[in-house]
Amino acid sequence: MPTKPRRNDRCPCGSGKKYKNCCADKETRKMSPLSWAAIVALVAAAGVLVALAFNAARSGATAAVPGSGVCPPGQVWDPTHGHCH
Repeated sequence: MPTKPRRNDRCPCGSGKKYKNCCADKETRKMSPLSWAAIVALVAAAGVLVALAFNAARSGATAAVPGSGVCPPGQVWDPTHGHCH
């Protein structure tokens, strides 16, 4: 089984540099599978939010934005309570 090069060994990539000056940092910067899974989950969640916003815009529905005074159809803004009724 091949051993991992030590810091001052020649780099196995063939550059002629010492491992510490060539590829050592690349090994530590690799992302773990868990990090990739988190990124994929965030992208998927963002996609769902975009799809929901697109569908709401397409259907003509308006969402209540806190503090804006804009309410969905059939509701009115209550400045006393700060939300739609």
